[in-house]
Amino acid sequence: MSILNSIQSRKKYGITEKKKAELDALTNEVLDAQHTVEQFQSMVDSLTEKSERFQEYLTEATATRDQAKNNKDLLDDVVQNVLSLKNNSSIAFDETVLANEKMEEVSIGMKNLINELIYSAEVINKLSNIIIKKKAKNPLISDELIDMVNTIGKDANNAVSLTLVALQATYAAEATSIESEGAAAMEFRQAVQLYEILTGREDSIEGNGTPDENRYEGCLEYLIDEAYTKAKQDYEKYYIANQEATDQLNTATILLNKAQVNLSSLQSGLAAANAAALAS
Repeated sequence: MSILNSIQSRKKYGITEKKKAELDALTNEVLDAQHTVEQFQSMVDSLTEKSERFQEYLTEATATRDQAKNNKDLLDDVVQNVLSLKNNSSIAFDETVLANEKMEEVSIGMKNLINELIYSAEVINKLSNIIIKKKAKNPLISDELIDMVNTIGKDANNAVSLTLVALQATYAAEATSIESEGAAAMEFRQAVQLYEILTGREDSIEGNGTPDENRYEGCLEYLIDEAYTKAKQDYEKYYIANQEATDQLNTATILLNKAQVNLSSLQSGLAAANAAALAS
């Protein structure tokens, strides 16, 4: 081999080794890029699953929160209705008591009137008897006077009878009013008890409400308020967690896209280098 051929052979060999080293370096970069893509793809898959799971949690938390809010609104309406019933029952009870007092006054007045009418009738009857006796002794006493006195006596007796009927009607009305008072009192007590069960707030016929913390913690209003508060807290928790998972997924997706673009570029470069090496 001539010196020239030896130099050319060594030169060619050197060029081939350099290309091989370049190809090996590109191949390693492609492998590294593929590994990076795989890592980011695995991360995206994991975060996608996590995001979907938290989205389901958020959906359930939203439904629970909305239902708890509806329950609270419904209970608030019921409490307001019971409170109105309690207040109206209290007013009706007070008015019934006042009516009974007035009716009792009327009954007492009518009894006094009857007593006076009976006394008047007795006096008139006695006067009539006296006049009749006088008439027997003194014919000059007119028959008209006797008839008038007899008429007055009958009218007095009729007045007593009519007043007794009115008094009986008054007693019957009073008995009905007393029953109404009892019914109003019972209705008011039941409204108060229902209000206490719902709200845990004690009340009385006088209307003096006294909160009871121990009873409130077991009442329906407390339980529904607690359920609504917890539902809102769970919603906020899963809303934040879902947002974080979504942000993490978006970031990982961006990194994956960049890694895929980089891998595609390196693969194109490696393919071009291999083609050039084969052509040389």
